[in-house]
Amino acid sequence: MTQALIPYGKQWINDSDIKSVIKILRSGWITQGPTIDSFETKIAERIGAKYAVAVSNGTAALHAACFAAGIGPNDEVIVPTLTFTASANCVLFCGGTPVLCDINLNTLTIDTQEIENRITKKTKAIIAVDFAGHSAKWDKLRHIAKKHNLILIDDAAHALGTKFKEKPIGSLADLTTFSFHPVKTITTGEGGMIVTNDKNYFEKMRLFRSHGIAKPANHPLWYQEMIEMGYNYRITDIQAGLGLSQFKKLDKFLSRRQEIALKYIEAFGKIKEIILPPHQHWTNHAWHIFPIQLENLDRNIIYDKLLKLGIKCQIHYLPIHLHPYYQNKLGYRRGDFPNAEKYFSRCLTIPLFPAMNKKMVNKVIREITKLTS
Repeated sequence: MTQALIPYGKQWINDSDIKSVIKILRSGWITQGPTIDSFETKIAERIGAKYAVAVSNGTAALHAACFAAGIGPNDEVIVPTLTFTASANCVLFCGGTPVLCDINLNTLTIDTQEIENRITKKTKAIIAVDFAGHSAKWDKLRHIAKKHNLILIDDAAHALGTKFKEKPIGSLADLTTFSFHPVKTITTGEGGMIVTNDKNYFEKMRLFRSHGIAKPANHPLWYQEMIEMGYNYRITDIQAGLGLSQFKKLDKFLSRRQEIALKYIEAFGKIKEIILPPHQHWTNHAWHIFPIQLENLDRNIIYDKLLKLGIKCQIHYLPIHLHPYYQNKLGYRRGDFPNAEKYFSRCLTIPLFPAMNKKMVNKVIREITKLTS
């Protein structure tokens, strides 16, 4: 009999979530309705932001943030190379140029010392990523941004629930984006959100997510006009209903992720061939993923052996500058960012998700210990 596969990440949907979605399906609104406003309000209140805009996915959230920030042709935006491609693609979507930057191996987030080397007269913003749920160094980023009059965008797709020095992620940058993909802290199936304290950004993003079309005052109720180039990045009430139900369990999910992470840290901290993911005292970690690094071991062989044992791992991520598109179109080459390449060559994301039971966690620990000790 084939053994059950333990995935690296998975949503946790229960009867309360299903009932929440059914309630929306039976209501008069399944899209562009009041449940979306309620979901936005809950997330904004949790973070301490004034405004929130829910959109169709995390990539749409990044695109909307760049649009609101006014990124356009001749603008440069500094982005860490160790991230999912959407973190840089969103700049290209707006006609700007992503300027890639290496990471700090102690945090796996953007190297703040390297940022200043990449700032030019064309630099308009910095996009930092809270990689794996570990916060970037937002105090240093804020200092750099203020010094050079730059906009700060936080790609917090991994970091709903993370804090930096007791301040919630979402309250530290000018614009912060979240993802609600099934492997994230909470899910809406697909979905994303941007939070901000800037009313101008807020209004631009609401316009952007709905074709750039507005209903101006002093016109008939039916009248609408397009005043910006926008997209259909709307989220549905069905998704927002699921999001509201999931939101009620956010603290439970975060607590369980931390429990599993602490078990891994205790078990693997004794193995010299394993480098643990960063977990500094100044960040309250959401533990979206648990990426270990393997020293003096072939990562690909370990990956294949774990898969045969029923443990599905993942690799986060191929650095952006190693993707053919970025090499062919923007001229990046292997060797440009040695820290990110070193991390990538030996990283392995092992299973961590709230629905993991004790048996699953123990199996992951047992099999990885056998293969690495």
